[in-house]
Amino acid sequence: MDFMKEKFKRSLVKTFSWRITGTLDTIVVSYFITGDINTAAAIGVVEVFTKLLLYFLHERIWNRIKYGKEPSNNIEYHI
Repeated sequence: MDFMKEKFKRSLVKTFSWRITGTLDTIVVSYFITGDINTAAAIGVVEVFTKLLLYFLHERIWNRIKYGKEPSNNIEYHI
């Protein structure tokens, strides 16, 4: 199994793609609960920013945790 460290840019792209999915879900659920699209959109706008930051920090912290990772057996030398 190859171990590769996840780069900052990959974490950032994953953060945004997941947040778009999550925000759409929040807006739909909020609309079903409130029956008001403006309230649902407002909830979605607020949560998109808070959850972007929380997910990104969560992802970067887990990238530093060794739990469940194995060292790579394939050593490549670049000259």
